[in-house]
Amino acid sequence: MNTNQLIIYRNFKYQRLFDDMAQLLFGTREGELALDPCALANELIELAAEYGFEGNLWHCFLAFCLANHENAYSISCEIRGDQGGTLSRLARQDFALIWQLYKKDIRVLDKLVPESFVWSELASFEPAVGSSRIFNRRIRDRIIKLSLSLAEAESVEAFAQAVGEFYREFGVGKFGLNKAFRIEEDRHTASIEPVVNVEHVYLADIIGYELQKKKLIENTECFIQGKAANNVLLYGDAGTGKSSSIKAILNKYYDQGLRIIEVYKHQFHALSSILEQIQDRNYKFIIYMDDLSFEESELEYKYLKAIIEGGLGRKPKNALIYATSNRRHLIREKFSDKRELDDELHTNDTVQEKLSLVARFGVTIYFGSPDKRQFKQIVKALAEKHGVTMPEQQLYEEANKWELYHGGMSGRTAVQFITYLIGNM
Repeated sequence: MNTNQLIIYRNFKYQRLFDDMAQLLFGTREGELALDPCALANELIELAAEYGFEGNLWHCFLAFCLANHENAYSISCEIRGDQGGTLSRLARQDFALIWQLYKKDIRVLDKLVPESFVWSELASFEPAVGSSRIFNRRIRDRIIKLSLSLAEAESVEAFAQAVGEFYREFGVGKFGLNKAFRIEEDRHTASIEPVVNVEHVYLADIIGYELQKKKLIENTECFIQGKAANNVLLYGDAGTGKSSSIKAILNKYYDQGLRIIEVYKHQFHALSSILEQIQDRNYKFIIYMDDLSFEESELEYKYLKAIIEGGLGRKPKNALIYATSNRRHLIREKFSDKRELDDELHTNDTVQEKLSLVARFGVTIYFGSPDKRQFKQIVKALAEKHGVTMPEQQLYEEANKWELYHGGMSGRTAVQFITYLIGNM
């Protein structure tokens, strides 16, 4: 087989291994080896350990290549599915070649390695630990499921339908296989890289704050549904669930195409580049800024103001900014800003420039510290959830002692208190 005949599916992440395996399966006769089958087996085993593959490693490898390959066809299929046309016909030509590779039984390669059954082992690989260093378990399981679906395909059309359905349901590449991302900068280039282990926080885990959560849900659902939606600022006391609410929103709407990209303050200069990279993808992106605040000497807020509203370029419709802050006013103000004898003549302009950043968030949601009654409710709910058995009055007394010495009444303090109890049970 000549893999150079592929039109759309070229330049896989592991293209050399793909080509070498095709040559080994189709182009080599016993006694005329141009490749080392043991070395290729080793590469598949290392990939299995890295990505958590199991079962037929050759099928898993091909499924991963298809699931991870961002091209004109796969990107057009994500969320919307196969739309037909020239791209679809060309993709089917490629699928016909890849299907042939899929049908090859790697166990026949045992004859190339005397007194060894390594390829038979790789056809039914059992990992020592069923985990992945690259993907979370859910993503790994999806690729393995795709691998099994493709193995059952009895025609090129069935093979193509299985791949297209995977793209429609989960997407493709890093945005399809992951839910959360961070920015990594290399000199003058900013890239979006996946976050493998995302905290599993759900809205039900956040006790109280029902009005705040409702407001956040309403805005997010409008965004997901393609309706008008606002940038959101969650502000208020520390430890009240602002960041957890945004993580919970991600977990709630991930399967509807929501993704999140965490951006730190020192990376705001790269926001334009990041938005360009996501504007043509069929996902909804939350640009997440945690603990947002600026000192007077910090000017990064100007980048943010321009991106939210006021720059020449349009912010893409598939991106919103969700930020958290302990401050209502994100930029620290001084009394000198308001004094008539300030060094600057137009003092009102200075004040207005600093206040205008908050005004560019269409939705602001306040998270205040719970009162004593609400704090007790949080403690009780967490105790029940984690199976902490203690007389109710004693539980409240111990919780009150704890919060006096650990930062006051907040959801975070309650979680830390219950964690302490669990550790000492």
